[in-house]
Amino acid sequence: MIDWHYSISGLFVGAFVGITGVGGGSLMTPILVLLFGVHPVTAVGTDLLYAAITKSVGTIVHGRKQTVNWKIVRFLALGSIPGALLTILLISTTGKPDDGIASLIMTTLGCTLLLTSLLLMFRDRLVMMMGRMQRPAQRKRLPQDYPGPAIILGFILGALVTLTSVGAGALGVTLMLFLYPRLRLTDIIGSDIAHAVPLTLISGIGYWVMGGVDWGMLGSLLVGSIPGIIIGSLIAVSVSDRFIRPVLALVLAVVGLKLVLAS
Repeated sequence: MIDWHYSISGLFVGAFVGITGVGGGSLMTPILVLLFGVHPVTAVGTDLLYAAITKSVGTIVHGRKQTVNWKIVRFLALGSIPGALLTILLISTTGKPDDGIASLIMTTLGCTLLLTSLLLMFRDRLVMMMGRMQRPAQRKRLPQDYPGPAIILGFILGALVTLTSVGAGALGVTLMLFLYPRLRLTDIIGSDIAHAVPLTLISGIGYWVMGGVDWGMLGSLLVGSIPGIIIGSLIAVSVSDRFIRPVLALVLAVVGLKLVLAS
C-alpha cells in the first residue's frame, strides 16, 4: 500500500536531484531517520536502491540531452565499485547491521552533511581558487588525459555512499569541477547522476542481502521521485541554483549537526 507521506518526500527530493545533482541521500536519508523515525540501517539501504532507480530515470533524461560524459562515468566506476564492495564486506563482518553499525552511520552521515553544506556554500570560490593553482596545461586537459584522480575519487565516493548513502551529489560534483574545469556544470551533474546508478545499485543490493531494505517504503518513495526527477532534469538547464544552493546548504548544516549530536 502506498504511503503518500513518503511519496511527497520522494517528489521533493527527486526534483532537487534532477535540477542540482544534489539531494538524493543528502536529503532523503535524514528525512527518513529524523522525520519518519526509520532505523539508520534501513534508511540507508532503502535510500540506496531508491537512488539507483530514481537516478536511472535521470540518466536517461540527461543522456538524451547529451549531458553525460561517459568517460568520466567509467573512470569513477572503476574506483567506486571496489570501494562499495569493500565497505559492504566490512559492514557484514560486524554481524547484523542493526547491532553495531547504526551509531557509526549516524555520525558519519552527520559529518558528511556538514561537509556537503560547506562545499555547496563555497563551491564557486573553491573552484576558482583551484583553477588559479592549476597550470595552463592542466586546465586544458580532457577527462581521458588523466583517469587516475577520477578513479581515486570514485573509490572514496564508493565507500562513503555505501556507508551513508550521501556523497555522490555535492561532494562528487564539487570535486569533479576541480578535476575537469573545462566541462559545463550540466555535464558534470549528468555524469554524476549516471555514475551513481551502478554505485547505489550494488550498495543497495548489499544492504538487501543483510536485511536492510523496506520494500513498501521504497515503492512509496518511487511513486513521487520518478516524476520529480523527470521534471527536475528537464528544467535543469534553464533553472539557476544560485538561490536553491544556499537554502539547501543551510538545511543540510542544521540536519548534519542534529545527527552528530543525536549519535
